[in-house]
Amino acid sequence: MPVGLLTLELHIPDAQSLKDKRQVLRSLKDKLRRQFNVAVAELDHHEAWQRSVVGVVTLSNEEKHLKEVLQKVLDEADSILGSILINQAFEII
Repeated sequence: MPVGLLTLELHIPDAQSLKDKRQVLRSLKDKLRRQFNVAVAELDHHEAWQRSVVGVVTLSNEEKHLKEVLQKVLDEADSILGSILINQAFEII
């Protein structure tokens, strides 16, 4: 069974504390989980105020379906984050 991983790299220039950063991440994670039923977690830069790497994972029987779901997740994340999203990568495992 293929697993799809979408990695989002964020730069949050307005964050002045970890609390500010985590508020942005919590909002993003809650919206993506609710709308797409995917697993979302912060993967890197846990203690940095203005940087984060977020991973989004989903499973499917078909690779095509994985790509479609992750593209929709990316589109939604882009609309939520705007210029905060600085890089993204898809991976099928």
